[in-house]
Amino acid sequence: MGMLEVKVDGLALDMTTNSPVVILAPLELSKVLPIWIGHSEAWAIAMELSGVGSKRPMTHDLLKMVINTLSAKVEKVEITELKEQTFYARVTLTSSGSTYAIDARPSDSIALALKSGAPIYVEETLFNLKESDQPSELSNDPESLADRLRKINPEDFGKYSL
Repeated sequence: MGMLEVKVDGLALDMTTNSPVVILAPLELSKVLPIWIGHSEAWAIAMELSGVGSKRPMTHDLLKMVINTLSAKVEKVEITELKEQTFYARVTLTSSGSTYAIDARPSDSIALALKSGAPIYVEETLFNLKESDQPSELSNDPESLADRLRKINPEDFGKYSL
């Protein structure tokens, strides 16, 4: 299998876990991959998606500034695998003709990719997970996810509105 380029299709709040969920969708398929993330990463992603900046640099802004100061560039972010109900990611940087692959959490990687304008890729097999391989809260079926999101109270999204 290979990597599929994805877009951030949105953010949601899972009422059962009170955790934010980032929804990734391949550019050429009708599947989605929800990844449960932390509140600060959701905030950073939401700010970037809405084009709102913070008065002072947030952690992901700081990381981007350090990368730029060192004359490096974020080339891409890859969500590579799922092990023991944990997603893994890699940030690929280039600097002075060298390429560096850095292990990272998907949530941080996605926030950094959005802030840097870098493409995001997901290992294709992650969109075809068997039910037994998925974390208990994970569903990559668009209908199941849509049904779950329909049950969320719209007022709960207020925590992430900008």
